[in-house]
Amino acid sequence: MQLNRDYLDQQVLDRLSTLQLHARLPMLGSVSGAHRSPIRGSSLEFAEYRKYVPGDDTRRLDWRAYARNDRYYIKEFEADTNLRMCIVLDTSGSMDFANNGISKLNYARRLAGSLAYIAARQGDAVGLYCAGSDTSGTSEQDKGFHTQIPPKRGTVHLSTVLDELGEAEAAGETGLANSLHKMAERVPQRALIIVFSDLFIDPEALRNCFQHLRFRKHDVVAFHLLERSELEFQFDRPMRFIDMEGGEPVLADPTIIATQYQRALETYLESMTEVIRDTEVDYHRIRIDEDYSDVLARFLLGRTPKKRK
Repeated sequence: MQLNRDYLDQQVLDRLSTLQLHARLPMLGSVSGAHRSPIRGSSLEFAEYRKYVPGDDTRRLDWRAYARNDRYYIKEFEADTNLRMCIVLDTSGSMDFANNGISKLNYARRLAGSLAYIAARQGDAVGLYCAGSDTSGTSEQDKGFHTQIPPKRGTVHLSTVLDELGEAEAAGETGLANSLHKMAERVPQRALIIVFSDLFIDPEALRNCFQHLRFRKHDVVAFHLLERSELEFQFDRPMRFIDMEGGEPVLADPTIIATQYQRALETYLESMTEVIRDTEVDYHRIRIDEDYSDVLARFLLGRTPKKRK
């Protein structure tokens, strides 16, 4: 597969070529693949015994179990399937923030593009949803996805996803909460939903989004992208702080507000930790000066299934 997108690095993809993207939960796909399905099938990996009921395929009877117990048992096996991966890219204005050369959006683009490539390479379906504020309306219902590419398999489709990913721009207020609720309703089957965002959203609103997605049986991943200065707030002179999502700028002396800022940040991060714990989302807090290839390797390795004894 030819790569002509500057946010994709062939050396990084080669480094990650021995790793696979795995779902934590059973998936429902259209073809056989590498991921567990909730549907019992006839693959080679044994799952469990269950009692025979009239209508079952007698070819799956375990005659050794019958000889031991004088009862009929059916052998069930894990059915493997392919994965639907839905990339949710936050394109609100704050994602354009950059301090040392790379913006949050560009960093997210590298992560998302690499994962899309990896998923497509292993035969999985890939989709892209850019979540921002729709300028065509002003109500809360109008805020949502301004790019929607449902997951499909194939090289041509992947090329479409990567092209759209490369053209995404950050602007406007966040519409992430409404977008995630829409996704929970619109993605009909279990999917791996990966969110790339700075999560500038009320933690309780985010809790509701994640609970909605988890209720729909989706495997949810959140990459929380933050810049070093947001975490450390080490400014030593009066600054004009600009709201990148459209609010009024604020002129302030950082030495006066630093303590309050750190207290508010700690409260926010603690609330976020509680939300993640309660919703069981696969959460990764990332500082965007980290090497993104290390972030990807850590993520993929962390999802590798443990071998069954």
